[in-house]
Amino acid sequence: MESWLKATGAVGLDDLELAEFPVTGRGVRTLRRFKEGERVLTIPCGSLWTVEHAYADPLLEPVLRSARPPLSVEDALAMYILFVRSRESGYDDLRSHVAALPTSYSSSIFFGEDELEVCAGTSLYKITKQLERQIEDDYRGLDVRVLGQYRDLFPLEKFTIEDYKWALCTVWSRAMDFELPDGNSIRLLAPLADMLNHSSEVKQCHVHDALSKNLSVLAGKDYEAGDQVFINYGPISNSRLLRLYGFVLPGNPNDSYDLVLVTHPKAPFFEQKHKLWISAGLDSTSTIFLTLTDPLPTNVLRYLRIQRSDEPELAAMALHQIDATEKISDSNEVEVLRFLLGRTAGVEIGEKESGGFASGGGERKWEWEGFVVGTGAMCELRKGFCTVDAVREVQSDYVLRADVSGRSFRVKVGGCVSPGSPPGKQAALN
Repeated sequence: MESWLKATGAVGLDDLELAEFPVTGRGVRTLRRFKEGERVLTIPCGSLWTVEHAYADPLLEPVLRSARPPLSVEDALAMYILFVRSRESGYDDLRSHVAALPTSYSSSIFFGEDELEVCAGTSLYKITKQLERQIEDDYRGLDVRVLGQYRDLFPLEKFTIEDYKWALCTVWSRAMDFELPDGNSIRLLAPLADMLNHSSEVKQCHVHDALSKNLSVLAGKDYEAGDQVFINYGPISNSRLLRLYGFVLPGNPNDSYDLVLVTHPKAPFFEQKHKLWISAGLDSTSTIFLTLTDPLPTNVLRYLRIQRSDEPELAAMALHQIDATEKISDSNEVEVLRFLLGRTAGVEIGEKESGGFASGGGERKWEWEGFVVGTGAMCELRKGFCTVDAVREVQSDYVLRADVSGRSFRVKVGGCVSPGSPPGKQAALN
């Protein structure tokens, strides 16, 4: 691959080498010092994988143009990669890059059922299940529209659904996207540059030249000889990193945590509550994302204010079209806070069972109302909130302290703070 890239005019190869690193695995190591902003690598246009190049291929071009409806960008790139990989002769340059690609990926669509169940109750679980169904549907469509029509080019044994999933993950995890000056966009794969790992500690440093159409990587920080060179994939949460790239980052500053609020249809006044949730843009099962900058989003409080309302409060909310952004009543607000305190203090994992909520601490509490949090990989996300100590005003007399560090939540009531006291006492009115 290196000799091919050099022959096409790639710049910077003599200062870099592929290497194995303890945490990230394979990556790119620099052989000399670089200052931030200095060009590290340039891959010329002719060596890039693009849809334009796929359509310029003499064998693929008539196939791709005959597809109705036309293939998506990611499907066109996936088919291009699989086609090159399947060839036993020719395409030596591109095949040298394919040979350097991983033979398998750890993205969530390759999780076993047991592994995926660890993430039950999270958006990762839901999106992965949706992706699995979509990939199956898309593959069947490709088989009818393209693969089955040209079996001489696409032998079945080299274009299975597993091959298709591998090619899609290659595109998802290694392609780069750029906006062009004319308002269009381009997605491309750049050999060797696609071996660079992600770090949120470097500036975004990969650029596409609209005139030359070359791809360049600049130093996102100062490097010494022997350092691993990184690029920045952008502000991506651990859930998305796991789904697309197959890894998570401890202490990810862009992390989010899925809080799934659930109310069973047999709960008291469910129909009235459900109508209010819908009008507020929520539902009886709502996934709300908690972040380091907003550990207690307004939608959590809106959901719980509706959920903990009694019949007169529900009737008043429906009559006056109240969306629960503000407190409903003092007593309702105390119920909301008690619920949050009781469900977060000391509870590592929650899971929905047949009729209610099961505490991860061993004691089972059967109720119609509860929340679900993910396990396993998603528990790793929760650790990212250990430094959060943000104070949010809930109302003039109550302040909920979102302190997810293993300590109890605290509520300031009537001017006094009760750290670590039992939840039932923390929300008592003066």
